[in-house]
Amino acid sequence: MYNLIIYLYQSGVIMASLFSEKIRKMWRGEREAIHILKAQVDPNARYVWFHAASLGEFEQGRPLIEQLRREHPEYKVLLTFFSPSGYEVRKNYEGADIICYLPLDTISNARRFLRTVRPVMAFFIKYEFWYNYLHILRHRGVPVYSVSSIFRPGQIFFRWYGRQYAHVLKCFTHLFVQNEVSRELLATIGITNVSVVGDTRFDRVLQIKEAARQLPVIEQFLGVHGESGVQEHENTSKVFVAGSSWQPDEDIFIPFFKDHRDWKLIIAPHVIGEDHLQQIEKQLDAIGFSHVRYTQIVNSQLSTVNCQLSTVNSLIIDCFGLLSSIYGYADVTYVGGGFGVGIHNTLEAAVWDVPVIFGPNNQRFQEAQGLKACGGGLEIECADDFQRIMQHFISDPQTIRESGQQSGRFVSTMTGATRRILDSIQL
Repeated sequence: MYNLIIYLYQSGVIMASLFSEKIRKMWRGEREAIHILKAQVDPNARYVWFHAASLGEFEQGRPLIEQLRREHPEYKVLLTFFSPSGYEVRKNYEGADIICYLPLDTISNARRFLRTVRPVMAFFIKYEFWYNYLHILRHRGVPVYSVSSIFRPGQIFFRWYGRQYAHVLKCFTHLFVQNEVSRELLATIGITNVSVVGDTRFDRVLQIKEAARQLPVIEQFLGVHGESGVQEHENTSKVFVAGSSWQPDEDIFIPFFKDHRDWKLIIAPHVIGEDHLQQIEKQLDAIGFSHVRYTQIVNSQLSTVNCQLSTVNSLIIDCFGLLSSIYGYADVTYVGGGFGVGIHNTLEAAVWDVPVIFGPNNQRFQEAQGLKACGGGLEIECADDFQRIMQHFISDPQTIRESGQQSGRFVSTMTGATRRILDSIQL
């Protein structure tokens, strides 16, 4: 049944690739993967294979990749992606020796792929359970590890109709899961080669913080002088940073600042298309907040504003790659997505010792639950909730610091998964 579904899926991808550039890139990349491997694989090398579906899973696996390379340079690293959103962003990542798409999980693809690479071990990040690849790896005696995986009662493995597919989990040499609930669920279906080690994302956000850049445009906007650095701005305004926001998020937090002009707003929307940027600008105009886009400053398109940037009320980040450093300048942060498919990365904000506000769709995110429990994360369901939280912060500024300290403490106490995993496997 699984293989039938895969072949039907493949047919759907072929058809969809005629109409979608993203799917076309994925389909082309999958077909070219074997050619890339044949051209680049060193037959005398020992490859450790890491597979991540997309960019988020890659970021989870990245601490493990980089620690392994530092401690065991005798191995080479193969990194594969399923989604263009991962491959296209990280295809030039220097931490891997070979990077390509993973061909679809047909029996013939899996055999050709593994015959070409012959990995000595493999790591599948979080939700990657490819039936044919895993069974062939097990048949060949290759150690295979599931990293930062998390399991819930509603997943197919624990349904009566999914018990046959659940056998795929027996292909793993070991599963390194995020929490005790996952371990207990796996035990109910006979999977006991499990260790609770936590989430490698906590290790990753600490790496990101350590590598954070000073951003001259941000500092000019905030009125920072000299070499004060991240999170040491001297301006009298408080700084509110909204990261990965969508319109439902912006509809809540932007109107609040109409009566709070002593705050500076930095908005980094999840979608930076022109229509969305104009919508944000329209909302800022409605509350009387002056605004400028980051790239306009960088490209010197608005030289007058560039000279007087510290007088502008709000800065719109219309490019990628800056948000994790920008959070370091915040007094209060907001992470978007909680009024849609789910909140985005709250840890990138929390690691900077700042409060993190987010919407109600956060139940599936263990880190959000942890932040709420310790007081560093604050859930809102409507504009009234947001106003209540912000008014509390404004009336008692010490609570901003206290909530932020709880955020940072939560992140620091949850680190170490990478070390625990490497100490548990035979290298």
